Amino acid sequence: MPQRAWLPFLVLAGGVLIASTSAIMIRFAQNTGMPSLTIAAGRMLVAALVLLPLAWLRVGDELRRLQPRQIGWGLLSGVCLALHFAAWISSLAYTSVASSVALVSTGPLWIALLSFLLFREQPGAVALGGIALTVMGSILIGVSDAAVRTGSYPQATLGNLLAVLGALTVSGYLLIGRNLRRTLSLLAYIWLVYTSAAVILLAWVLVQGVPLFGFALIAYLSIIGLAIGPQLLGHTSFNWALRYLSATFIAVAVLGEPIGSAGLAWLIFGEGFAPLQLGGFVLVLAGIYFASQMERPRDPPPPSETLVSTPAEP
Repeated sequence: MPQRAWLPFLVLAGGVLIASTSAIMIRFAQNTGMPSLTIAAGRMLVAALVLLPLAWLRVGDELRRLQPRQIGWGLLSGVCLALHFAAWISSLAYTSVASSVALVSTGPLWIALLSFLLFREQPGAVALGGIALTVMGSILIGVSDAAVRTGSYPQATLGNLLAVLGALTVSGYLLIGRNLRRTLSLLAYIWLVYTSAAVILLAWVLVQGVPLFGFALIAYLSIIGLAIGPQLLGHTSFNWALRYLSATFIAVAVLGEPIGSAGLAWLIFGEGFAPLQLGGFVLVLAGIYFASQMERPRDPPPPSETLVSTPAEP
């Protein structure tokens, strides 16, 4: 494979590492009493506001030429992203970091199923094996975590169900993004989707009467960190890679996030690793490796493909 063909894989790996910090910052904010919906809305609102001047200065013409179909799909992607964050961030208030991140990372199952039903895309045997290994590893991480911490999370079942809902909605977000990224530049796409999600979540907060202010400084610093790190750098790297790699492979690679999150939890909160949990991490890494062996970029990344790239041809 040409050297530049590895660029999508390197960008994706960096995005996974950055995204691994998300659950840690969310837990910091929740520990101050900030509601999960406020965290979700704040994360997307800050990201959308940061993007606003850059988007209208650099791709304003492209945004003004958006077709109704593109706007409609962008809004639907924003709905999926808003529901993903609302469900997943809420799950962290009821279950452990490891269980929540492991369950929300089961996206490959849903993406593979939806890709087959909607696009008749059938993963190869090696890719299916990689998916199976990663999902098995995620299950081991969740089971190990539940066995050790069940007493600390009496509503763990609710948290686990919310994490699965987060996996379902993020799968829809990735599948829609795969198609939209063929006709939109990266900056135009992420501004449309992130802004849609921010408006939906902010309206949700206002209708529910959820408080936005009056929390500790660390909570607001965590929201800013979530917006700049996992959202603008992490998720945007996933969206950039969608032009070159399949949604299924990206979802498999994102399964490396539980490993990063668990490592940070060990460093910051002193959480150790159970043998079953370590076995799960090994399976996840093995699954990502095998899935990557069958993946090839759709095109070599052109030199001009940057944050402000011109629209891709359909």
